[in-house]
Amino acid sequence: MNKYAVTTAALLALAAGSAFGGWVYEGKFGSHGRGDGQFLSPDGLAVAPSGRVYVADTDNHRIQYFGPNGSYLGKWGGPGTINGKFDCPGGVEVASGGRVYVCDTRSHRIQYFTPNGSFVGKWGSYGTGTGFFSFPTHLAFDPRGLLYVADSGNDRIQYFTAAGSYRGRWGSWGQANGEFDYPRGLGVARNNNVYVGDTTNYRVQYFTSVGSFLGKWGNRGSGPGQFRGLCGVAVAADGTVYVVDMSNHRVQYFSANGAFLGTFGSQGSGNGEFNFPVDVALAPNGRLYVLEYGMCRVQYFRWSDPAVAPCSLGRVKALFR
Repeated sequence: MNKYAVTTAALLALAAGSAFGGWVYEGKFGSHGRGDGQFLSPDGLAVAPSGRVYVADTDNHRIQYFGPNGSYLGKWGGPGTINGKFDCPGGVEVASGGRVYVCDTRSHRIQYFTPNGSFVGKWGSYGTGTGFFSFPTHLAFDPRGLLYVADSGNDRIQYFTAAGSYRGRWGSWGQANGEFDYPRGLGVARNNNVYVGDTTNYRVQYFTSVGSFLGKWGNRGSGPGQFRGLCGVAVAADGTVYVVDMSNHRVQYFSANGAFLGTFGSQGSGNGEFNFPVDVALAPNGRLYVLEYGMCRVQYFRWSDPAVAPCSLGRVKALFR
């Protein structure tokens, strides 16, 4: 082989210690239990514009909230069906103004609150008609302030104003484009495209803001771009789509049209490892938070740019000896 044929690849290998950046563990908070800062079967996660972190502490029937590094700030809720109480809260989302929206999953409704948990309003009840729900699990705002809800038991997406006025819906049970089998994860991009974790079809589908099908990716498996137990979805400001791959104990991320970009995490209880992660959220400062069902904790990560090493003339000359 001509030794000059590998020049470009060799120079690139010398120029960078790591060809790409990656997510690096920063910290964690939470443990199993009923006390302040502890969780039982947590299922939803959101980060406010202020940096506060809200967690749906599902089997404790409450919402807890924390500072960006996990300092405990407060809680509200408790078991019940009256205003401000929950029957297993699921997804949680924060509006641009700070109000907190919660899927009260087993009560088949949406409740919303001030940033510190004072009840503001609610809508929905069990059913299949317009504005009704069957086990809603996740929700996400678009840049215009419309709220999209994964109406999981009805295998559809519905969307509303922030006060609960119905605006539209799409989807039904099935495997074809635009059909769902228990949709769960939900994220909206800056261009208003809606990304849906189509859980039991092991894929992500994405749509226009009114539900016109645009594309899809994924199937069942453990390889890149494959899923086992697809859960939370979040979309970054640059359009990158983060998907919680629960039973593969990892988070995968993709371009806006589904090209695989990377993954992090593996099964375990150590820092940077996951035990059945269920949701993911991005903070305004770019930090990424992951909620774990199995470990009853939140871990957070920062992006690390590639490590670039200087390429000396001597190292280049050595290539041609």
